[in-house]
Amino acid sequence: MEKQFRKKLKRVAETMNGYVLGLLILTGINIIAVLGVSVLTGFTRLFSFGNAGFMSIGAYTSAILTTRYHVPFIPALIVGAGLAGLLSLGLGKITLKLTGDYFLFATLGFGECVRLLMEFLDKFTGGARGFGGIKPYTTLPVVAVSVVLAIAGAWNFIHSKYGRNLMAIREQQVAAEAVGIDTAKYKQMSFTLSAIYAGWAGALFAHYMMFITPAMFNLDKSIELTTTVVIGGMGSLTGSILASMLITLLPEILRSAANYRMLFYGVAVVLVITLRPTGLMGYKEVSLNWFKKLPFIKTKS
Repeated sequence: MEKQFRKKLKRVAETMNGYVLGLLILTGINIIAVLGVSVLTGFTRLFSFGNAGFMSIGAYTSAILTTRYHVPFIPALIVGAGLAGLLSLGLGKITLKLTGDYFLFATLGFGECVRLLMEFLDKFTGGARGFGGIKPYTTLPVVAVSVVLAIAGAWNFIHSKYGRNLMAIREQQVAAEAVGIDTAKYKQMSFTLSAIYAGWAGALFAHYMMFITPAMFNLDKSIELTTTVVIGGMGSLTGSILASMLITLLPEILRSAANYRMLFYGVAVVLVITLRPTGLMGYKEVSLNWFKKLPFIKTKS
């Protein structure tokens, strides 16, 4: 009896460890995807519903390269993210001339076109049945390194002269153009970086799930990414990171509520937006100086 109990306890522990590990990996992947949307939406004020399309491009490209052409994972990931960025250049030339809701609808159409294309290219993508046999290259260390690199890249970009120009465009595009800022160039730059991050996250997602379908990258996914940025704060990378953790973990925390889980999740999101219209962090960033200002942390002068 004691041996059986120990074996059962060990199986439960392994299951829990696998469950927690999976949550951490998914959280990291979502952070990368949301950081890309944050650069575009939070710092350039361009709302896009096409990032799920870029995720699917990265996912299917890396999956096809590794499974059918035996390309190593890292080069396949780079190609997947690069292809997403390359396609964003062409899309940006057409759509970035649009303003307001028109740009939003154009990116929405792009995302849906990509999803339908993945279903139509049955011989390459498996169509609506899905694409399987993907090797599980996405591990926690791989995701951890990717998240660190993604945060470092986004942080340095936003705090460079390019990021300052993006914020100028966000606050007042006409004034930015008046002082000589090439708004079209910087919009394209942020759009491409956002697509690269989405393709990067998609490649990691494919090699974690080991099976992907076009339905995984539908409009709901794009809306989720944009909503996460709004909740975190329009203009805060750390806010986007915190919101990514909240959006990923909250449904799992409420899983015991069964059928009411998504209701509680929706109410929680509405409360955050209502009580904090500027998001969790607004325009603020978490830094070492921010921690030093906390009342319970005393520093020697």
